[in-house]
Amino acid sequence: MYRFLVVIEKANNNYSAYSPDLPGCVATGATLEEAEKNMYEAIEMHTGGLLEDKLPIPESKSFAEYVAVAKKSSMEQTA
Repeated sequence: MYRFLVVIEKANNNYSAYSPDLPGCVATGATLEEAEKNMYEAIEMHTGGLLEDKLPIPESKSFAEYVAVAKKSSMEQTA
């Protein structure tokens, strides 16, 4: 089993998705759920093509983390 980080971003009228560990492997969808489904299928197709061509599957090295930053008051921002 392979695991890859997937980043999904909200665009103007849809969602786009990509995996930093699989360059060129991207997907879009009208909804978040559709983008997730399409990205899953894109990863399956991408890795399947690599295996078919006898190329290595890249090792997943990416990770994601949220960072919390305190919101400054409007008075602190102008100082």
